[in-house]
Amino acid sequence: MPQIVFAPAIQRHQPCPPLQVAAGTVRDALGQAFSAQPQMRDYVLDDQGRLRRHVAIFIDGQVVADRQHLTDAAGENAEIYVVQALSGG
Repeated sequence: MPQIVFAPAIQRHQPCPPLQVAAGTVRDALGQAFSAQPQMRDYVLDDQGRLRRHVAIFIDGQVVADRQHLTDAAGENAEIYVVQALSGG
């Protein structure tokens, strides 16, 4: 089962322990995480269900390609890591 992990910087605002999820896509994994921790949804997704600008998601160390629909596949033993995106110059 994939595991979804929220970075410590995000958990500082909204505590959410790592979760094992039965999911084939990032959207499915997030849905299960939000079922367990509903307060995380508004921090991670905008009102259209897209990934917020200040959030990045990695699957096994690779940034997700689909920030809008979150259809990137999560393998059977994948680690889905949700972090705050860095910005600035």
